[in-house]
Amino acid sequence: MTLRAGTTAAITAVLVLVCATMLVLRNDSSAEGGSAAQRCRRYAEQSRARQEIVTGHGPSVAVIGDSYSVGRGLQHPAQAWPHELSGRLHVLGFSGSGFSRTASPCHRVAYYQRAGGALATHPDLIVVEGGLNDVGQPAARVRAGFRRLMSELSGHRVVVVGPADAPRRAAGARSVDLLLRAECDRIHTPYISMIGHRFDYLPDRLHLTPASHRTFGRDVAVGLEPS
Repeated sequence: MTLRAGTTAAITAVLVLVCATMLVLRNDSSAEGGSAAQRCRRYAEQSRARQEIVTGHGPSVAVIGDSYSVGRGLQHPAQAWPHELSGRLHVLGFSGSGFSRTASPCHRVAYYQRAGGALATHPDLIVVEGGLNDVGQPAARVRAGFRRLMSELSGHRVVVVGPADAPRRAAGARSVDLLLRAECDRIHTPYISMIGHRFDYLPDRLHLTPASHRTFGRDVAVGLEPS
């Protein structure tokens, strides 16, 4: 059977489109996937790049956090929520990390293991943000990681910001929030809960949209104001 030239051209165009679409999907998948080692290398590069972006003026503020502080999913990571805080900002974020040592498969990225980087900035204030990656971790591990972090930061002004109840991890986030709140109350450390705050999320139902990064940051800024 002989195909007409127009039909052949149409089939060719469809095949090209399908191949191009498959290539895009494969590239998107590899960007977020890969082995654990590949993801850890990528997150480490993003963390270093974010740490090099120091903005603002005034008292030094160090932020220890997760992908929210890094600005994962944003076109301009410097516009992540810490941008809304006042002061000279040093952001030490690492995607996938948390209070517990086993929150991330990457080597030595738990918050207490990265406290030294924050202290090296000679901060007047340290803001610790996170908890979403501790969802599913044993409470004892989260508690132990929190206490080690607070020990490392002893003598400094610290404020803890808990996890948002992102749709993908909402129930677990609420449990982590209660744990962190109790730990902060125990040692009289200010705690800012993000549970119940209204945010919009990217299609992954986990990370914030650009507008909600601004809202998140402003909510933290309000929480930092003297009562």
